[in-house]
Amino acid sequence: MTEHAFDDMGAAPADRPRPAKIVRPRDAATLILVRRDSSKPRVLMGRRNGGHDFMPDKWVFPGGRIDRADFHAPYASDLRPEVAARLAKTAPPTRARALALTAIRETFEETGLLLAKPAPGRPAAGPWRTFVSQGALPDLDALDFVARAVTPPASPKRFDARFFLAEADHLISLERQADCGELDEIAWVDLDEALALDLPSVTRFVLREIPARLADPTRPVPSLRFQRGRQQLVHL
Repeated sequence: MTEHAFDDMGAAPADRPRPAKIVRPRDAATLILVRRDSSKPRVLMGRRNGGHDFMPDKWVFPGGRIDRADFHAPYASDLRPEVAARLAKTAPPTRARALALTAIRETFEETGLLLAKPAPGRPAAGPWRTFVSQGALPDLDALDFVARAVTPPASPKRFDARFFLAEADHLISLERQADCGELDEIAWVDLDEALALDLPSVTRFVLREIPARLADPTRPVPSLRFQRGRQQLVHL
């Protein structure tokens, strides 16, 4: 199981004890799945186990840090050119694609849902072995890149996370695969319900971006980070 990308980014860095040494952020990726089969759009959220020392009981989007196997994983379709171009502002092309694959792999590991296309079985290494054994390969064409956030320097665990969004219509099935799912509970909730949950601040920030993103998928991508102790928001 991998750790989610953020603690409470809303607290000012001065309010927290600084680590003895600034930790370099690790690349991570998150996937926001959206359903439109009811009166309001719904997103998939999961609750972390209360026994975790990192964000216990918080509701989050599925995601986690990049794995070396993500650089070599097979895929059924590639990123759309406009999505790849935006991601290229945050990482070289090979790493950008690996991050997109991270989001899909982590979603499968944490929720048992496959954002993929049916495909013949084939060999795969490490954490991709179980995914590929389902007779499916990742559908990168289904992804939009919608946000980036870097954990503040004051945090002892830091991540540089890219947030992707995909329509649930691109899932192989809404039924979870057996023996998969690392989150204690998952639920499809509308945006108002989601904002009422116990959320990390960055999750709340991204949730508030979703209505505008659904209305205009071409809008610039917000990128949130801290510079010299101050929160900085730019658009890519």
